[in-house]
Amino acid sequence: MSRTVPIPQGLPLERDAGPFAPPRRITRLREARPVSPMIFPDGHEGWLVTGYDAVRRLMADTRFSSRRDIGIPHVPYEISGMPVPTEPVPQSPGLFISMDPPDHTRLRRKLTGAFTVKRMKMLEEHIIEITERQLDELARLTPPVDLVKEFALPVPSLVICEMLGVPYADRDTFQVNSAKIMVKDQTLEKKMAAFGAMTAYLSELVTRKRAEPSEDLLSDLARDDDLTIEELAGVAFLLLLAGHETTANMLGLGTFALLEHPEQLAELRAAPDLLPDAVEELLRYLSVADIFYRYATEDIELGGETIRKGSTVVVSLLAANRDPQRFDNPDTLDIHRKARGHLSFGHGVHQCLGQQLARIEMRAGFDGLLRRFPTLRLAIPADEVRLRTDMNVYGVHALPVTWTGA
Repeated sequence: MSRTVPIPQGLPLERDAGPFAPPRRITRLREARPVSPMIFPDGHEGWLVTGYDAVRRLMADTRFSSRRDIGIPHVPYEISGMPVPTEPVPQSPGLFISMDPPDHTRLRRKLTGAFTVKRMKMLEEHIIEITERQLDELARLTPPVDLVKEFALPVPSLVICEMLGVPYADRDTFQVNSAKIMVKDQTLEKKMAAFGAMTAYLSELVTRKRAEPSEDLLSDLARDDDLTIEELAGVAFLLLLAGHETTANMLGLGTFALLEHPEQLAELRAAPDLLPDAVEELLRYLSVADIFYRYATEDIELGGETIRKGSTVVVSLLAANRDPQRFDNPDTLDIHRKARGHLSFGHGVHQCLGQQLARIEMRAGFDGLLRRFPTLRLAIPADEVRLRTDMNVYGVHALPVTWTGA
């Protein structure tokens, strides 16, 4: 294996290979050194993992910690106006995504019953109804319209609000603040202020549900005296954020990708039974939740390299999902591909809890959109679509579309 690619100085971010591909420097690095040292902007000597096999092994190894409170946080890109951190970030109650077992296990176990495949299948018909109602609203508008604003964002927001018992009328509270949290070039103070606003709102909400529970997931959790109000608010924040951010961006970016691959779009319209495989392929091809972090709690061998205790490790799921060692012609969007080995929902103990919900929403969303808007097309040139390169979850800020026969 060639070792000629320079060690990266910070995480390459520029989408210079197109709106759907990893940065070229990351692709070259995966080919040359899939487990590579990386120098962080603060001088920390950490690692960047891009190869499929190495990413999968890392995410299954709990010696790579998800906690943020056991080491100084090292950010792999410059953040303007942000001082270099000098101490760990305190653990936030309820945010089990940044916990390790057994704390992670205790909280996640309380949610698994709500997200089983059987439970999700029971909700599928209702999710389709929500999607169709939003498509009715879309059809009443005069194009061009922003598909993100009018469809991709409302559908998962409506679903997760109803499932959790969060009033949809309060969506600005969480959508505006979650956007602030997702901005890469944002100071920790501003992120924490937005997080504080959301958790204050959710603390009040779960306190009311503990006093007067109803038929929703947060009420079910609030009945559990083992959970504190702070933990309930943290869990609610995580479910609310993950429940609308990733799926909304998959619907928006996925539609953009299909419109930019008209031959694949035509095949999918002609054979809707390809949709489940197409959703898996779009998940692999786009990998909107790309970058994850781990912290080595001891010296660990990975991909022929020794990652020393205390190292921050950056993982690129998009690079792993484009690894030719795992997928043939990985940079080609192929709706016939059997892509279920992809890592877009992660792997190991932190594998996405809501993945079945996301799949149902995407199948319903893409099916309804392609069926009811057969002439859907971009209303602006593709190179004018605003990409979310500034956000921690990738996608498009807006997707202006039009259609005939409105």
